[in-house]
Amino acid sequence: MAKEHLFKKHKDTDYKGKAEAFCEDYKAFLTVAKTERLCVEYFVEKAKANGFSDIFDVKAPKAGDKVYYINKNRSLVLAVIGEEELDAGINLVAAHIDSPRLDLKPAPVTEEGGFSYLRTHYYGGIKKYQWVATPLALYGVVVKKNGETVKIAVGDGENDPIFMITDLLPHLASKQMTQKMTEGIPGEKLMVLAGSNPDLDEESDAVKTALLKILEETYGITEEDFYSAEIEVVPQGSARDVGFDRSMVASYGHDDRVCAYTAFEALLETKTPKKTAVVLLADREEVGSMGNSGMQSRFLEYFLEEVKPGVRISKVMVNTLCLSSDVAAAYDPMYAEVYEKQNSPMFGCGLTLLRYTGSRGKGGSSEASAELVAKIRKIFDDNDISFQFAELGKVDEGGGGTVAQYIANLGADVIDAGVALLSMHAPYEIAHKADIYEAYRAYIAFMAAR
Repeated sequence: MAKEHLFKKHKDTDYKGKAEAFCEDYKAFLTVAKTERLCVEYFVEKAKANGFSDIFDVKAPKAGDKVYYINKNRSLVLAVIGEEELDAGINLVAAHIDSPRLDLKPAPVTEEGGFSYLRTHYYGGIKKYQWVATPLALYGVVVKKNGETVKIAVGDGENDPIFMITDLLPHLASKQMTQKMTEGIPGEKLMVLAGSNPDLDEESDAVKTALLKILEETYGITEEDFYSAEIEVVPQGSARDVGFDRSMVASYGHDDRVCAYTAFEALLETKTPKKTAVVLLADREEVGSMGNSGMQSRFLEYFLEEVKPGVRISKVMVNTLCLSSDVAAAYDPMYAEVYEKQNSPMFGCGLTLLRYTGSRGKGGSSEASAELVAKIRKIFDDNDISFQFAELGKVDEGGGGTVAQYIANLGADVIDAGVALLSMHAPYEIAHKADIYEAYRAYIAFMAAR
């Protein structure tokens, strides 16, 4: 089927202006919410300002009530209670708020050859070579033995230092240049350059000692405090427009904060729906959704039990419709050989729907039924939402997964529905403003569906 660019489709309306205005707020969010903890803080603060209350402060939620549930400070559920009982099912949009990055190791501080470094372990699927010779920032928390939490945020402030991982100069890289891209930068060489001045009173490990003194003076933390720290290394800088026409947005963390943000904003626009509208924002999708803040945990079920004590979760879930809101791989003409164009999303042409993900033979994937797809098509068509069906590249080229399979395991009807990206999993990814705005419109329509 022919795909029409959204700005062309809506050329006689103020659609383009609305999309651009929406994306200004989205860029501001991306710039300040570079970790899952920061995402939760941002969403909770804004939810409170829009009338949401902690589920534990609401004794018996009724139709129209707005509630949220924080799980381990790294995942979140929000809902607008509907007119129907929970047993009738919910309209659920599930996204994730973690993104590929580097994490500091438990004992990160080291000295080599007159430099101090921070050792890292990469998180999620990255191309390691993309992280060298690029400006980096540090975000996270250090929890001391006395229970005090120290927040770390350095690299993005106007007068902050930045951090770097060095690369080998071309003049000495003849061997490196012949290696596979997966081998040219080993994981253990992703060491963050953190300092070079020695402590003037030390003879051995003087540079490391100097760095540790700075950390103690600035943050009140010791080397042992890193054992109970979660510090993430992320690309430095703010979200920016791309192109002379400013039609696109480049940023770290589009995957999957573009879907999390649009779903959250859509929920804010939801009044009293027929069915309870729920937005689930999970952690750890990039590493398999395991752990007590990931989608394989049961925090959604715990939340529903708080909404209606004694509810049969099985009955709720079998009657639930879910959009697994995750990003898709936009057709990239520079790498056309790995895409099957007819089944690839085109930039600026609307929300991307994937009936299945997985890899090579649909491995590791759930698949939306024909009945569910028909329902979703009708919801979107009735609300003039542009959407396009796609797969994740050619059949034998690879693939990927989302949280869809874990929600499907609970008995819900699920289909992937998100925004297409260029350069997915790179330090800076690219999304089209029209697709971002259309996702927001699509999630509004879905949450109000009967």
